[in-house]
Order: sequence, then structure tokens, then C-alpha cells
Amino acid sequence: MSEPLLSLNRIHCRYDDNEVVRRVSFTLQAGQIACLLGPSGCGKTTTLRAIAGLEPLTQGRIHINGREASRAGWQLPPERRGLGMVFQDHALFPHLSIGENVGFALRRENREARRQRVAECLEMVRLGGMEKRYPHELSGGQQQRVALARALAPRPRLILLDEPFASLDLDLRRQLNQEVRDILLHEGITGVIVTHDQEEAFAIATHVGIMRDGEMIQWDSPYNIYHSPITRFVAEFAGSGAFLEGTVLPGDRVATAAGELQSHRPLGYPPGSPVTVLLRPEDVVVDDHGPLRTSVIHRVFTGPNILYRLALDNGEQLTCLTGSHEDMPIGAALPVRIAAKHLVLFSDQRPSA
Repeated sequence: MSEPLLSLNRIHCRYDDNEVVRRVSFTLQAGQIACLLGPSGCGKTTTLRAIAGLEPLTQGRIHINGREASRAGWQLPPERRGLGMVFQDHALFPHLSIGENVGFALRRENREARRQRVAECLEMVRLGGMEKRYPHELSGGQQQRVALARALAPRPRLILLDEPFASLDLDLRRQLNQEVRDILLHEGITGVIVTHDQEEAFAIATHVGIMRDGEMIQWDSPYNIYHSPITRFVAEFAGSGAFLEGTVLPGDRVATAAGELQSHRPLGYPPGSPVTVLLRPEDVVVDDHGPLRTSVIHRVFTGPNILYRLALDNGEQLTCLTGSHEDMPIGAALPVRIAAKHLVLFSDQRPSA
């Protein structure tokens, strides 16, 4: 494999006596898109700012395009890193037209080259022909497109986005997620995006990093983050679900209050091990002939779907996602079956090799 375009090697960042990022490492190849995901204060924005050259390192190293960009006591200035940045607040110049905003980073180019590149970038973000307008004449979504076009204009190899869609409504956020993903992949630009929205991270990223208390807990594909979380924190942060207490049985089975659950892959724990089993909503299927009788204790209507929380006889709970036509009231009995294709387990014991 070729040399990574971006490499973080055990970086640390500190504000006074508070170490806000520690031992964070990951690499990205050209054209890959990463989302740093985690709760507020977990260190994801500081990590992004360190990549940009806006925060110094106290330990570790950052390389961009094969060139050292940061180490303890030294950092390459942001303007020499060959990257673009998009912020949540757009940061557009209100006194400049849209064309002038996008062309701001192209001041060294001649007038015709600058005009052509501005037009090209505005077409890329579906704002062609709006060069003469001003930021206050555009919607929030259009302003964010302008900010993206401005970041793309100098043809960076790497682009950094700090919660760029947080102020937009849900439908527009989803639309821009896909547009940004398509643009970055089409242009072969590596991207790092900070977000606290797991749906946004899964929609746009080729890699997701879950952060907590300044550390990278899991760096993986969106699929593995959701289906193979390595800690309960990752499982809870990266999607809804329920946890059942269980005991490992011979033959890769687990005894739980929902019955014996069969795994289609080795569990890695010896029989008799106490474990906690993660069941996602899609693992629980409404079935009139299902062996489990549950009662509805909570429901969330989302339009196309309803997310139910269901109680088992022993008080443990399951979650279940159905189409919204299957509308059951609180207290209703709901027969279900477990349809998990593989089991995700958590335990204080170490799994066997």
C-alpha cells in the first residue's frame, strides 16, 4: 500500500494542565474520508485543529502527504499544509461576493484562471451562476456550499470539516452529507470530519474514529463500528440497542432471558463465562408465532418507523424497529423472535484466542 496521505502517531495535546488528547493514532490513504465521532469534550475538535496546525503537540507526530507537519515543539504553519477547512459558522466574508469569497485563496492566480476555477467550484457544489450574489442573499445550506467551494478552490489534497452541518435542518444535513461525500470521492480528496452525529458519520465516512476522554477508543469501518463494537461505550454511542445478561454455552450459544441465542461465528469465550449480549433493534423481529412475549413500555414514532422498547418477564429490555403501520400502544403485548446473525458480547474476562 502507498504511503498514507495523513498519519497521526500517538499525538498528545494539552491546554494548561489539562491533557485533552492523548495517544491518538490513525492513518488515511488518499481519497478516504474519516469522521471523528464522540460526545462533547472528547477531544475530536482539538485533534482536527492539531491536523490543521492550529494546536501544538506535546507528544507524537503528524505527517501530511509524506511530510512532517507537527511534532512536540514545532509545527508547520497552517497555510503551508496544503489543506482546506470548512467551519460550522461558514466564516464567509460578508462584504465580498460569492465569487470573491471562493476566489479568496486564489489571489496569486491570474484573473482568467481564477474566474475559471471559481466557476468550476461553484458548479461542483450546484451554485453555478451565483458569483455576483452576497452571503446574506443565500440560505444557510447555500452558504455552507460556498464555504465548501472556497475550501476546494486551491485543489487541496486534504480537507478538514468541523461540524459543518450542525446548524442546518435534518433533511438539508442529509442532502449535504451525500453531496460532500460524492465530491470528495470524485475529486480524490482526503477528508476528516468532526461530528457528534453517528448517522452523519455512517453516511459520509469510509472510516470512523470513536473518541472518549481524549482517546481513540475504536478506529474502524462504519460497518464494524456498528456491528462489531469493541466496548460497550462504542456500542451505545454508535446506535441504539439493548443489553441482556447471559452465560456462554457449548456450541457458540448464549443463555439469556430471551432464550438460547446461537452465534454464527465463534464467540471466543469458554462455556460458563458470564457475558453481556448486545442486540440491535433489527435483531428483534415482530412475529405472531414468536416464542417471546414482551410488553411495550416506550415507543418513538419517526414517520416511516417506530422504535419500541420492550420488557421481558424478568425486567430486562429489548428494542425493536418496525414500520410505522404496526402501531402498538404502551402496554400492548408484542410477540417477537431474535434474528441476530452474530452475537456481540462484552465481558470482564478476556476472550480466548
